[in-house]
Amino acid sequence: MRAVKFHETGGSDVLRVEDVPTPTPGPDEVLVQVAAAGVNPVDTYSRRGNREPPAFPMTPGADLAGVVESVGANVTAFSEGDRVFGTGLGRTQQGTYAEYAVARPDQLARLPDGVSYAEGAAVALVGVTAWRALVDHANLDPAETCLIHGGSGGVGHVAVQIADAAGATVLATANEEYGRSLPNLGADVVLDYERDDLADAVVEAGRPDVILDHRLDEYLDFDAAVAAQGARLVGIGNTTAAAGFSDITAARRAELTVSLMSMFNTPDISAVLGRLARLLSAGLLAPEVSRTYDLDEAGAAQDAVLNDSVFGKLVITP
Repeated sequence: MRAVKFHETGGSDVLRVEDVPTPTPGPDEVLVQVAAAGVNPVDTYSRRGNREPPAFPMTPGADLAGVVESVGANVTAFSEGDRVFGTGLGRTQQGTYAEYAVARPDQLARLPDGVSYAEGAAVALVGVTAWRALVDHANLDPAETCLIHGGSGGVGHVAVQIADAAGATVLATANEEYGRSLPNLGADVVLDYERDDLADAVVEAGRPDVILDHRLDEYLDFDAAVAAQGARLVGIGNTTAAAGFSDITAARRAELTVSLMSMFNTPDISAVLGRLARLLSAGLLAPEVSRTYDLDEAGAAQDAVLNDSVFGKLVITP
C-alpha cells in the first residue's frame, strides 16, 4: 500500500509517500481501507518534535473513514464491508494518511448511509472534541447560552451545530467572511472577533453559561469578563505554552469553572462517534469539507491546517 511516512522530525518536507506492506490486524483490531483522512493540527505534533512518536518511520493522522477490509479473530462489533469512521489514531499507533490503517474497535463507529467518507473523516476528531467539551465537561443545558470561539474552525463549526441541536442559544465568533455562513449552522448571534467592542457585544447578546475556548492564552481573561454567574469554560487549546488569568477577580466574581481537556482522553470514542452518527443521520450535523488533498500533498495539507484560515476541515483522500 501507499502511506505517508516521516523518518525524522522536521518541517513538512520530511513527509514522504512510500510503498509499504499492508498491515495485518491483530486479534483485537480492524483493518480499514481508508477512503478519507481528516487533517488536524495534532497530526503535526510528532512530526514537528512536540511529541515523541511511538515509532519511526511514522504515519501521521488521527481521523479516518472507509470500509472494513478485515477484522481480527476477537472482533465482533464490525464485519468486512462495513462503512466506518473513527479517530484517536496516530498517537500510540500508526496513523491514517495511508491506503489502509489498523484501528481498535473502540476507535470506530458505523458511518451512516448518505454521509460521504470525506464528511466522516472531517467530523470524527473535531466532533468527539466538541461533544466531550459541551456535553460531558460543560453539561450544556437547552435553556443556556453557549459562546463558541472560532465558530468557523474545525471544532468550532461542529460545536455550533451540536449546541444548536441541544437547544442552546448559540453565540459564535468568526471573521466577517466565514461568519456569514454560521447562522445556517445554527448560530443565533455571530460576532466578528476583530471588533474592538467584542466583550460588550457578547454581554449585550447574553452572558454565556458555557464557553468553548480554543485559544486560552488569548481569551481566558476575556472569558472571565463576559461569563454568566456559575459559567463553565472548557479549554481545548492554546497557541502558546503559557495561559493564565492576569486578573483573577473577574473569574472569582463569576465563580467560573474551568475544565481543560484532550480528545485523546475520551473513555469510549466509539460511543461518542455513535452519537455523532445519529446527528449526521438526522441532518442535525453536517461537517464542512473546505479542501481535499491526495497523499502526495500531505505536506501542503499540514502546512495549510497550521497556517491558513479555513472554514471547516481539510481532508486527505488516498
